[in-house]
Amino acid sequence: QVQLVESGGGLVQAGGSLRLSCAASGRSFSNYPMGWFRQAPGKEREFVAVTSWSGVTTFYADSVKGRFTVSVDNAKNTVYLQMNTLKPEDTAVYYCAADPDGSWRSAHDYNFWGQGTLVTVSS
Repeated sequence: QVQLVESGGGLVQAGGSLRLSCAASGRSFSNYPMGWFRQAPGKEREFVAVTSWSGVTTFYADSVKGRFTVSVDNAKNTVYLQMNTLKPEDTAVYYCAADPDGSWRSAHDYNFWGQGTLVTVSS
């Protein structure tokens, strides 16, 4: 059974930082890209960032490029999303996901999901 558990969400003022964690367990993730997505109230789930498990290959949504950084700690089976210079429009539930069948940027292609962690950015 694959489990992805996110943590690190919370309330932060605009301009602040948060680091989200996604702990993976249940199988070897060495071949799986790991993605971060977010969903704001009333909106569709959207791509934020993705990394190969090696951390060598990463992609970001244009809206977070230069502010967010995705990284991997292979020894801890954990993926991180460092979020800096946060904006109120970053407010959403953030999800990590693993093992896309197709596009690394498409939520529909991912097979495993965490439960999500809420990030609220106040103005």
